[in-house]
This record gives sequence, structure tokens and C-alpha cells, in this order.
Amino acid sequence: MTDKIRDTFEKMAEPVKKAGEALRDAGSKMSESSSTVGLKMLDQAEANTREAFQAMRAAAGAKDLSEVMKIQGDFIREQGTRSMGQAREIGELIMQFGRDAVSSVRGEK
Repeated sequence: MTDKIRDTFEKMAEPVKKAGEALRDAGSKMSESSSTVGLKMLDQAEANTREAFQAMRAAAGAKDLSEVMKIQGDFIREQGTRSMGQAREIGELIMQFGRDAVSSVRGEK
């Protein structure tokens, strides 16, 4: 009877162990993903700041108000396009990380 209980326990323990390992791997991937997203957002903020200063320099060197308005309008339009691209890039990263985490939990490589 004791051998039967031990065998049953061992059969139950293996799937639990595998599930625990899969969850640990998924947690590790999520941690890495979080770091990657954070660094990507810092890179984007740096690029946005660089573009803003470039536009301010151009506006400071403008000859008249109409040129300042053109520079400002161009910057706002380009920043809108840049922001949409950056949001899409972050969204794609997050979706990929989600797929990777789910694959890890499912035991897929």
C-alpha cells in the first residue's frame, strides 16, 4: 500500500514540478521584458528631447515670426508621427513578451 501511495505521489509531483519551472521561466522572461521596455522608453524620451532642442535652436535662429510658426508646426507634426511610431513599437514589444511568456508556461520553446 505504501508503494502505491509513493507511486501516486511521484506521478502527481512531476507535473507540479514542471509547472513550477515553467512559471519561474515565465517570471524571468517577464522581468527581462520589463527591463527591455523601460530601456526602450528611455531611448525614445532621449530622441524626443533631442528633436525638441533641435526645433528650439531652429526657432531661435528664425528670421521672423512666420518662420518660427513653420518650425513649430513642423515639429508638432513630426512629434505626432514619432509618438505614434514609438507607441506602436512599445505595443509590439509588449505583445511579443506576452506571447513568449505564454509559450514558456505552456512548455513551448
